[in-house]
Amino acid sequence: MAKISPPPILYQDDAILVINKPAGLAVQGGVGIVRSVDTVLAEVTGTKVFPVHRLDKDTSGILVVAKSAAAAAVWAPLLASGGAQKEYAALCLEFPPHPQGTLDSAVGKIGAEKSAVTRYRTLRTTRRGGVRFSLLAVTLGTGRTHQIRIHLAGAGCPILGDDRYGDFAANRAAARHMAVKRLCLAACSLTIPLAGERRTFTVDLPEHMRRAITEIFEK
Repeated sequence: MAKISPPPILYQDDAILVINKPAGLAVQGGVGIVRSVDTVLAEVTGTKVFPVHRLDKDTSGILVVAKSAAAAAVWAPLLASGGAQKEYAALCLEFPPHPQGTLDSAVGKIGAEKSAVTRYRTLRTTRRGGVRFSLLAVTLGTGRTHQIRIHLAGAGCPILGDDRYGDFAANRAAARHMAVKRLCLAACSLTIPLAGERRTFTVDLPEHMRRAITEIFEK
């Protein structure tokens, strides 16, 4: 397995760090997880850190971590309550049901489903080799586990490279013919309140998504 470099730090102050998490790095440790955001940042900063929201292991992009439990107690509810605006890019198989819209089916384990709201707008579409692809900008109204992946799969446009909720056969074909081997979902923009004003952080799409977009839309 290739070694994952420490995530780039986009911003830091006395309370938080804003980082660009690479795909393949879990946010927190657990069974079978040797390196994660919290352990890697602890090595870099020399102090324990506290993630205040989550990204899937295979999702890259902007993540906020707190430098203390007290800061986490302030920032975690802020990130969960809509005090932050999160935008993702998702490269999908098929087209969404409308050029833009809202997906609001409940998600979660059977019997413990929670309300969830995902908004999307279509940026690009194409047909290639009989397969339809779309690039979407997605914003969250709630922050449930795997929410975007579940909602887009339920809408008939699963994220390319998603072998849990998506189209396994189509993913294998994309890996074979277009070298698309990772989940094509990235948290590319985050707006949060800082020093009395709202500040927006943006990052480029990860390399595997840039390559896939070039292969699908531009060749």
